[in-house]
Amino acid sequence: MKLGLLGDVHGNNLALHAVLAAASAAGVETLLVTGDLVGYYHSPMQVLDLLRPWNRYMVRGNHEDMLVAARSDPAFLDQVDAQYGTGLRIAIEQIDTQQLDELCGLPHPLELVVDGCKILLCHGTPWDSDLYVYPDAKKELLERCAMQEFDLVVLGHTHYPMCHQIGRTILANPGSVGQPRNRKLGAHWALFDTESREVALRCETYDAGLVIAESRLRHPEIPYLAEVLERR
Repeated sequence: MKLGLLGDVHGNNLALHAVLAAASAAGVETLLVTGDLVGYYHSPMQVLDLLRPWNRYMVRGNHEDMLVAARSDPAFLDQVDAQYGTGLRIAIEQIDTQQLDELCGLPHPLELVVDGCKILLCHGTPWDSDLYVYPDAKKELLERCAMQEFDLVVLGHTHYPMCHQIGRTILANPGSVGQPRNRKLGAHWALFDTESREVALRCETYDAGLVIAESRLRHPEIPYLAEVLERR
């Protein structure tokens, strides 16, 4: 079975559309989503609509954690707007209560068995959704994340793709669909084959011009939102 590993979509529906088209063409049957569907960019409803037809397992990211707080604390939501842009505010305004409750109630982490593979799906680390594990992290941290009772441990959060074989366990981060930070333009994800137990890191090209233009229009005071999508 082929699984699509993806996450850190951040309201970027154009990037997600490119990834899902490639996943469909590659024969992916199930998605494993590392969280952060919302935040930063401005099409959260379209992101959920794109994911809805797929068989999928999802965990909560730190931006979903912020969504929980922002729904009940206007002052906190104002702080999020100032730091990250209005992506969360748009999610609260556009997404109905049931779907917001589902996003806020996503588990972290999530243990799965898919086609005989024992998988742990996370956002930051198995024990902390807001801890960054970069590809060049210290050996001790990588080994702690690569819990040896699992065949595959999937992380997100850093927006940097990586894949390490540590003992019997593959430790993988598919990178970010919606906001890559590794200076490789495109929408990042990964393909996992449960039979061969191999991970292929993928990057799909798409036209980010509309997302960049909307970010500059909405948030000229936060140039990072546009600039990160242009960095090489």
